[in-house]
Amino acid sequence: MAATTLYQSVGTLQSCRNNGNSGLCPDYGHVSFRSVSKGFKVDVGLLRGGSFFSRKRSTCVIQASASQATVFDEASAPSSATTSDSNKKTSEAALILIRHGESMWNEKNLFTGCVDVPLTTKGVEEAVEAGKRISNIPVDMIYTSALIRAQMTAMLAMTQHRRKKVPTIIHEESEQAGAWSQIFSEDTNMQCIPVVTAWQLNERMYGELQGLNKQETADKYGSEQVHEWRRSYDIPPPNGESLEMCAERAVAYFTEHIEPQLASGKNIMIAAHGNSLRSIIMYLDKLTSQEVISLELATGIPMLYIFNEGRFIRRGSPPAPTEATVYAYTKKLAQYRQKLDDMFE
Repeated sequence: MAATTLYQSVGTLQSCRNNGNSGLCPDYGHVSFRSVSKGFKVDVGLLRGGSFFSRKRSTCVIQASASQATVFDEASAPSSATTSDSNKKTSEAALILIRHGESMWNEKNLFTGCVDVPLTTKGVEEAVEAGKRISNIPVDMIYTSALIRAQMTAMLAMTQHRRKKVPTIIHEESEQAGAWSQIFSEDTNMQCIPVVTAWQLNERMYGELQGLNKQETADKYGSEQVHEWRRSYDIPPPNGESLEMCAERAVAYFTEHIEPQLASGKNIMIAAHGNSLRSIIMYLDKLTSQEVISLELATGIPMLYIFNEGRFIRRGSPPAPTEATVYAYTKKLAQYRQKLDDMFE
């Protein structure tokens, strides 16, 4: 369903419904919002409601000018002398990927899939540690799955960020939910980071394996069969998803919703799951189906990519050292960190 309000930035952004159009905005279109008091302008490409499996590339890009809004951190904003030059080409943006910390079913060695279980104490600690690792990297928007373990990881990680902005979940499940979660303070809005939850970023659905003990399942069906279900690319477990099926929905969502935000210069964090993130990394790194099945992602260790001129460049990897400062910063990220040092010294 197309959102009547994507989120509240500077001022209260009104939906197309308030302009006399349908509240669902059923056709692709373009709407502009402006808050005169701060000169804030938002251009939104509206999406047709329906399946997210469409391969047609759509945009849902939010752009700010004149003042920093929720999605643009003043510490990462370009100086006025360079703004006109930066608008001539695609802005550099950071993309952070985090696999959620240990869940209670990870601890019990159970197949979890799309069952919604929380983090363990260890998982909470991993999420906090992940936050320390990215505490100097700008974050303008956060995407998580619809599952609590990914959402907990994102929220806990942001408690460690030096900028101390507050992640706020955008509720688009109904018009009432959106209306009731509005923020009516400009100053408060500027200190928030919108969090978008999407089922397309959920873990792979393990079908009839969900809730089963992994070792007992291997004993029953044979370790070779279970390994094939878990690590093959196109063979699903009984009534579940293969990695290929998971990749279809996760990558489609990434290209249609997240990549346009990166192209507009926003720094994005994604907190999700082993298989949905492997699917996205397969797209980013142009891996083959054989290469991706051997890719292992550690819990709680963020990966950093830089998006620049339509290309993704990896700046940090999953098996990173235990030190928090493990990323190869670009000049822009180094400048952001220096601004944080200046702001909080």
